[in-house]
Amino acid sequence: MSTDEKKVISFSELQAHSSRDDLYILIHGKVYAASKFLDEHPGGDEVILAEAGKDATEAFEDVGHSDEARDVLKGLYIGDFDGADAKAIKTSNGKNTHITPTQSTGSPITYLIPLSFIGAFLAWRFYFAP
Repeated sequence: MSTDEKKVISFSELQAHSSRDDLYILIHGKVYAASKFLDEHPGGDEVILAEAGKDATEAFEDVGHSDEARDVLKGLYIGDFDGADAKAIKTSNGKNTHITPTQSTGSPITYLIPLSFIGAFLAWRFYFAP
């Protein structure tokens, strides 16, 4: 599919294509037609079918797919996900997500708390330990 023919897939359309013979999956805001790849998937077809009608980004990234797997996705690409429908999507673990290409990975507080504990430990060790 050329870049001029980019299709925008809505949430309802994504859910409508959730059978083994007609399967769309959503990864990083892009929609892929995965039916023809089900039998070739090294992890089995069940793992892909379990993500039908949902955002499969987290499940895809949790496995740590190789560059080859990411290249396979290019051949399955059919269009972009309609961002207006993003609030309707649930990930495989049930959390609501807002799908954007530059999605934040966490707040600074998640880094500051552990760093403050390390700093407190080092200060205690330096000043009070024999």
